[in-house]
Amino acid sequence: MFGGKMTSVGKKLIRRRVVDLSSEDTRFARCLSTLDLIALGVGSTLGAGVYVLAGEVAKEMAGPSIVLCFLVAALSSVLAGLCYAEFGARVPKTGSAYLYSYVTVGEIWAFTTGWNLILSYVIGTASVARAWSAAFDNIIGNHISTFFMNKTTVHLPGVLAERPDFFALILVGLLTALLAFGVSESALVNKIFTAVNLMVLGFIIIAGFVKGDIKNWQLSEDYINRSYKDIGKEAFGSGGFIPFGLEGILTGAATCFYAFVGFDCIATTGEEARNPQRSIPIGIIVSLLICFVAYFGVSAALTLMVPYFLLNKESSLPEAFKAVGWEPARYAVAVGSLCALSTSLLGSMFPMPRVIYAMAEDGLLFKFLSGINSRTKTPLSATITSGLLAAVMAFLLDLKDLVDLMSIGTLLAYSLVAVCVLILRYQSGQLNSPKAIEMLELNGNEEERVIMNPTVTPASAQQKDMLSLATLFNPPTDTPTTLSGRIVYVCVSVIATLITVICVVLTLKVTALKDASVGWIAALVLLLVALLIPTIIVWRQPQSNARLNFKVPFLPLLPIFSIFINILLMVQLSAGTWARFAIWMAVGFTIYFGYGIRNSMEGKNAEEPCATVEKPLHHPGLDVGPGAAAV
Repeated sequence: MFGGKMTSVGKKLIRRRVVDLSSEDTRFARCLSTLDLIALGVGSTLGAGVYVLAGEVAKEMAGPSIVLCFLVAALSSVLAGLCYAEFGARVPKTGSAYLYSYVTVGEIWAFTTGWNLILSYVIGTASVARAWSAAFDNIIGNHISTFFMNKTTVHLPGVLAERPDFFALILVGLLTALLAFGVSESALVNKIFTAVNLMVLGFIIIAGFVKGDIKNWQLSEDYINRSYKDIGKEAFGSGGFIPFGLEGILTGAATCFYAFVGFDCIATTGEEARNPQRSIPIGIIVSLLICFVAYFGVSAALTLMVPYFLLNKESSLPEAFKAVGWEPARYAVAVGSLCALSTSLLGSMFPMPRVIYAMAEDGLLFKFLSGINSRTKTPLSATITSGLLAAVMAFLLDLKDLVDLMSIGTLLAYSLVAVCVLILRYQSGQLNSPKAIEMLELNGNEEERVIMNPTVTPASAQQKDMLSLATLFNPPTDTPTTLSGRIVYVCVSVIATLITVICVVLTLKVTALKDASVGWIAALVLLLVALLIPTIIVWRQPQSNARLNFKVPFLPLLPIFSIFINILLMVQLSAGTWARFAIWMAVGFTIYFGYGIRNSMEGKNAEEPCATVEKPLHHPGLDVGPGAAAV
């Protein structure tokens, strides 16, 4: 009795979402062009970090080799971007990583992803709103903070901010109203601010190369010792182009990786782009390329203008222009930073209601959040609810301790999307029209059914499809089968587990590995060999030959490398961050097990004898491969 109930609950946790790609009908307005998506991705990714981060990383971690940090970080981000691009071409629906997880690895993982994306977007919105308020206040001479300093104090260390931020509250309210008004209007505002930001960055890059001096990339240790005796060796490393060595480049790259976070908001526009299967992959790849050029150019200009160890961490660009005699350029930097913060804020707020809407539409969150306004074609309830939550957080909370939580949500989403790409490419299931499959099931012969829906295997093939050592390393067919799909599913689970263990060892035992501890080095080598075996098995399995507008190249290596980078960065987050993450997940699972698991649309459709629109018929004889988004 108890075992049966547990099995039933287990099946509910891993039930997968079925999407109908035969129809392009949507409740949203299809009005976004490829240019709109590129502007959205650039605006969201190229935030104020470009004005602050470059100086901080160059001074303390990498010196002039910060340009290499951004190169490494960009390559790492592109791995995640490629995975998102393939899914954008494969499943052009609203929901981003939440939906991708749902169609591949099951409901519980989808809820975990969506719930953490919501947290990331809310904290991102609130923290950027506070940064915008502080930047504006700084430009006008700190009049706002001075006015409120003595009149309002609600300080509670670690929880409430020193003073409530009325300006941030108003700002989030205005942008919430803009997003509720319509997606095309929001996209227009975003394009204007992004264009201004890119023009300012272009000016900074050109000015930096004009006023810069290549000698600042070639400073010797002796020269610095003679010229700046008051600065200790630990402040500038060993001089030259790579003063802090390879370790400095890798540490800097880990920090710079977060500068490329934000492109995933493009993936939530699946039902608002005019041609999502083409626009989403192009939007993601082009926006990442533009962001890399901007970060690379600004960091190069900055370190050419001023010796890296003399950079001012707080305001590196204005001080750099002052050092070369172009002090008025600081006003251009101020305008650019406000535009960057504005687009970054819009980039955090835009995807948030769409993920909430997708989860509510699937029944995993409260149904009232899935309301779409008939005039503006926007998810009005989700937009207002998420805007209110972000506004209250920006108004009252001290967000410094919560910012790292954004990283968990984003990195978890990146990892799961890479896992999903890896699993789906090797599945036999195709995303076909449910109506077509229904007609074939009723009227077609076995041969026709196999051709249109590879998840249906002929009786003769089913008998031969047995698991053996030969099947693992030398599959009998060139097309995916149910068995090969299951093999990949199990192998990817093993790969993800081994990568997590390897990342924990690399993080916690880094000193022992540096000291050449034989035991830990042997353990690491064994883990790597163990990782190699399932990777080879996956590589040997037949891939799906379904035609897509974009496919991730070099499978299975690129997704596996992406998973490794994301998990390594997650493991390095502090214990306090993981404790706060556990609390947030406890709240989420309370909602899921109290409401979502019973109201899930997939669960309701499975119980109904006949399929509703956009859902397939349930065929007991159909054996769908694990992870296949079969329709």
